[in-house]
Amino acid sequence: MKEARNLANKKLRVRYAPSPTGHLHIGNARTALFNYLYARHNKGKFIIRIEDTDQKRNIADGERSQLDNLKWLGLDWDEGPDKPGDVGPYRQSERLEIYKPLIQNLLDRGLAYESYKTEDELSAERERQIEAGETPRYIYEFAGMTDEEREAKIAEAKAAGLTPVVRFKVPVGKVYGWEDIVKGHIEIGAEQVGGDWVIQKRDGMPTYNFAVVVDDHMMEISDVLRGDDHISNTPKQMMIYEAFGWDVPKFGHMTLIINTETGKKLSKRDESVLQFIEQYRELGYLPDAMVNFIILLGWSPVGEDEIFSLKEFVKMFDSERLSKSPAKFDGKKLEWVNNQWLKKISTDDIMPSILHQLAAADLITPADLDAEKLTWLHRMTELYKDQMSFTNQIVEFSKDTFFEMPELNDEAKEELVDTDDVIKVLSAFRDHAQALEFFVAAAIAPEIKAVQKETGIKGRKLFMPIRIATSHEMHGPALPEVLELIGRDTVVARLDKIISELKA
Repeated sequence: MKEARNLANKKLRVRYAPSPTGHLHIGNARTALFNYLYARHNKGKFIIRIEDTDQKRNIADGERSQLDNLKWLGLDWDEGPDKPGDVGPYRQSERLEIYKPLIQNLLDRGLAYESYKTEDELSAERERQIEAGETPRYIYEFAGMTDEEREAKIAEAKAAGLTPVVRFKVPVGKVYGWEDIVKGHIEIGAEQVGGDWVIQKRDGMPTYNFAVVVDDHMMEISDVLRGDDHISNTPKQMMIYEAFGWDVPKFGHMTLIINTETGKKLSKRDESVLQFIEQYRELGYLPDAMVNFIILLGWSPVGEDEIFSLKEFVKMFDSERLSKSPAKFDGKKLEWVNNQWLKKISTDDIMPSILHQLAAADLITPADLDAEKLTWLHRMTELYKDQMSFTNQIVEFSKDTFFEMPELNDEAKEELVDTDDVIKVLSAFRDHAQALEFFVAAAIAPEIKAVQKETGIKGRKLFMPIRIATSHEMHGPALPEVLELIGRDTVVARLDKIISELKA
């Protein structure tokens, strides 16, 4: 039997162990990030292990999604499926021959047994307990039987073709306690785990709570940081450590993430908020911003600053500052964080994402992208960069002004109700625009002032008609810069169209 070295004699080793039953979720990303920070800050090792024994629920690209998105977030690991070390394999499905003799060892020692209760019997038992107001639990099926009676019942079950599960015998009256890295001292009585629990399913696969202990022991994991929905699993896992005489790692259980809008736990079934890293990637969020935001879900730095790089988080990470209170997922806060990061980086850095967003919206095609067009798109992006929360917004910000001219909405039309003054302003500005030698922002701005002097119309009544007629927007970046990028011919054509419609 393969043995791990004594934990006291080895370095800190932590792991992130995702199941490929779905894509990388915000909550799982936080678990990975906290384990990464914990390892890197303490000069330890960060290991990736794929828990893929639930074959029915695994999705085709689940593992790829997990690893690809972790890399996108900037994480690297010391060992994993793609970086084999000397304690592999790093996929549970490849470790079945490790689990089987250990399960047999427990059976041979009388610490586990084969259970033949059917799913129908278990469901009926559960329903009776719920109706009686009892906490659902497994009732030992051989209670009060002699050895002969028990053997006879097993023989009858086998004759009927029933396949057993293997259950671990829960010690009676024992209390399992540990000093939690996040929550302090926790104690849970053995009677709270719901009776003898399954360590091997009918298909021969080990259950999570058995396999995770074996894997963590064999992979010499010293510290386990995970979500606090795993607290109830900890006593079961401690039973397995105890049964084999293995050292128990340090446990730390991070608080739940709460949806600010609903006040409930962030659930994968909650469609009121985007929850997968790939969704944010597609919208044009930056990896630095996602890391920044996610780490602040349940951990707080010293001081008031909130914008930090992954490298900075590694340097200042302190597990003592992991929150004991639920973390609130605030989508508006994430937008703000991403906006701060967009302001920090150059336009060149986001142009690949900008081009992707515009192409996905059918506003540009590869044929459009000659050097002149790329320069124009770069300048257009710079107009909106500081106000964007994510790069997909470039479509919303630029579509009507630079790519399409839809009909004016009612709010815009309201700004043009003073027909005589509007026609006066637009006609005067059209003449000034047509007469300009160079149609550039520095020359356009004085001409707007000249229109004011010429017509005696100023303020909102001057600027709003020009902005609406030329850009079809009521708000936006500095108007002269917008007009330069629209171009003289298009500006004049749009002015002529609106003037004609107002005169009709």
